[in-house]
Amino acid sequence: MRKIVAVAVFAAMTMLGTVAAGAGHPPRIQPQAERQRQQDQPCEAATDAAGQAEQTGQAEEVRPGEQSSLSKGEEGGRPERVEVSRSQFDILLDQCRFADTDEARCACRAAVKEKYRVGAANPFLDCRTYSGVSVCGELTLNPRQKACVEESVQGGITYRRAEVECYAFR
Repeated sequence: MRKIVAVAVFAAMTMLGTVAAGAGHPPRIQPQAERQRQQDQPCEAATDAAGQAEQTGQAEEVRPGEQSSLSKGEEGGRPERVEVSRSQFDILLDQCRFADTDEARCACRAAVKEKYRVGAANPFLDCRTYSGVSVCGELTLNPRQKACVEESVQGGITYRRAEVECYAFR
């Protein structure tokens, strides 16, 4: 009988703790536009088309079956942009935060906006998440990160995981 009472009291305390924990203020979730504006502050000096998109934090969105004005092939002197979903595009932009310098972060975001456009999800884009870090596409690693990948792979970690972890944490 004591065990039953003890279990009931424990369950009640656990439930009460769960309810009390949820009664506080909800966590502040930073709106995407505000987060993008903060990321883009060092890049505001850009004046070309990619730089202007970077300043506003806006990506050209394209409806399925519709072609972007900037993605019509080589007509305007630039290659066709790869169509990705909004979430894939956001991951591509977000992973730029791991670049070493402000200039590298700006260049990374400009390259993403130049190469990709928001539309339908792209099942061929290599997206992966390890250790809470999501990345898409090919990662540009510096020499220190490449050495980290080699060391991690020799230690038994898969190449894909080592690449993401060394890119984000080294």
